[in-house]
Amino acid sequence: MNGSLTEPPPPAPPAPAQPASFVQEVLRGIAQVDFMPNAITGIFFLAALAAAGWEFALYGLLGSVVGTATAYAFGIDRSLVSVGLRGFNGTLVALSFAVFLGARHLSTALLAIGGCITVVVVTSALATILGTWNIPTFTMPFCIMASVMTVAAPSFSRVWHTGPGLAALPKSVADTTPLGWEQLWHGFFANVGQIFFMPQWYVGLIFLAGITVASRLAGAMACVGSAVAVFVAWSMGSPTQGISEGLMGYNSVLVAMALCGVFLVAGSWSFGYAVLGAAAATGLTAAMTSFFAPFGGHTFTWPFVLTALVFVAAVPAIPRLRRT
Repeated sequence: MNGSLTEPPPPAPPAPAQPASFVQEVLRGIAQVDFMPNAITGIFFLAALAAAGWEFALYGLLGSVVGTATAYAFGIDRSLVSVGLRGFNGTLVALSFAVFLGARHLSTALLAIGGCITVVVVTSALATILGTWNIPTFTMPFCIMASVMTVAAPSFSRVWHTGPGLAALPKSVADTTPLGWEQLWHGFFANVGQIFFMPQWYVGLIFLAGITVASRLAGAMACVGSAVAVFVAWSMGSPTQGISEGLMGYNSVLVAMALCGVFLVAGSWSFGYAVLGAAAATGLTAAMTSFFAPFGGHTFTWPFVLTALVFVAAVPAIPRLRRT
């Protein structure tokens, strides 16, 4: 038989991860929540979560471990796994389960593990679909999983726990309290912490330090996004409590970072584009909070995902901007 007609040998299975490299990949997965493929940043982020509560650090670590291990088990491209791109959605999924279902329940831990495995499948499906247009999945896989969880969980009495320490679903409330200096700077840092569901200003400060360690540009853009969100929310009359707890600004932080330096080449035009995107994300956060509230959902990072999708998809038609 002609050798050219024989079937090629099957591809060799990917080599198992070495312990040291696996640890780095897990830490990068945690850091990739804020786009940083940096293990040191991952350590900062774990420290920030631990400052809010040891169980949050544990769940954040669990999410990245399960997501990264699942990606290896599925044989997913090592180049994606090694930089943490299959761990960060798991980190957010695990944290959302801990925050909304109660971190100290066995049912929460088991559901979080299942969710972190499933989100790898969801990520692969979305990457296949959106890859056609060269658009990243952002945090959409996490948003889908977490939205399903918060809407469905109240129907299951054995997993829906209520009590002190559990996050309440957002509501549009009237608040005429003036925004003072303390609420202003608390909100500035809380905007960064709320990406991980943490409203404490000092936790956001540690997160911001971790971002800056990996990239001064990313740290600066996180500050820009937070400042834009605070200004837009205040100028439009958002409730003071929501601003001071970072509920109006965390999506804007992610948008500003994404549109200047992460997915778009940094420059004066992309900087202005990022500021515009951050302002748009602030308005969309309010809209989506009102949209999800009636049926028990949560905004999560949907405003970031939708804003980033639109602004990144528009780049090929705007000659002033370039993708990285």
